[in-house]
Amino acid sequence: MQDVEMLNLWKSYTARLDESLSLNKKCIAEITTMKIHTSLTAMKPIKIFAILVGILWVGFVDVLIFNLWNVANPFFLVSAGIQSILTKLAIGIYLYQYILIQQVDVSQPILTTQETLARLKSSTLWVARLLFLQLPVWTTFYWNESMLTNGHVILYFLQILVTGLFTFLAIWLFLNIKYENRHKKWFLLLFAGKEWSPVIKSMDMLSEIAEFKSGEK
Repeated sequence: MQDVEMLNLWKSYTARLDESLSLNKKCIAEITTMKIHTSLTAMKPIKIFAILVGILWVGFVDVLIFNLWNVANPFFLVSAGIQSILTKLAIGIYLYQYILIQQVDVSQPILTTQETLARLKSSTLWVARLLFLQLPVWTTFYWNESMLTNGHVILYFLQILVTGLFTFLAIWLFLNIKYENRHKKWFLLLFAGKEWSPVIKSMDMLSEIAEFKSGEK
């Protein structure tokens, strides 16, 4: 009889322990969900600021191009045009990211939220690639015919060296800014801050929630 009572007591204790563990997992999942929402919400001001600054800058550059079209040298017009186009593309991506952040709902199925975060991650990498492609035009917009025809050999050498280095750096960054390199020092230096960290942290926390829910099954 005592053995039966002990067995029932043990079963009751085990059931309560399982219930307590399940409740703890749910609490942890809810807290993690709140952290994801807070982390992503913190990105909104950065996106809005980038969009507003980008619009102001593009407006300024486009006005310059329009007003100086008949008098400016071709190097300036081409350089400014490339810079304006790339910035407009970046603004479009920032708008897309802001919409994605607005659409993130951690109460939705985990797979849906993971897909949204993956798009946010991918677009963050793309906007950085496009902005770094602007590097060479910052070394060419001031070129003019007088500089090319009357310049000194040393000036030519320095200009080719600077433009070449900026072009190489722009192409290298465009090709190497990818998720696989996220642990490298140069990547961490470029993407430190609220532009990148919240996305990765949210993805990691979402994976934790998925593990909690799978453990409940």
